[in-house]
Amino acid sequence: MSPKNRRAVRTALQTFAAVVAVVPALAAVVADSTALAAAAPWAVAAAATAAGAAGVVARIMASPVVEQILDRFGLGLVDDDGGPAQ
Repeated sequence: MSPKNRRAVRTALQTFAAVVAVVPALAAVVADSTALAAAAPWAVAAAATAAGAAGVVARIMASPVVEQILDRFGLGLVDDDGGPAQ
């Protein structure tokens, strides 16, 4: 797997982990409301979509064109010492 793909997968997993960390609090709120309980499957689907979208965005951000744009603003992955990005 290429480093760019690894970064995208890592970002998706990090987003998924963040969503999972919030689920217990959401479950407590949903348990108190019938209307929210009906929307729970949609919330789960939205969380999964957010994790997938984060992975796609991370992959796009790893493209050379986006890296060049970010470098112009000092936000690229290249180290200040001129070494290769890690």
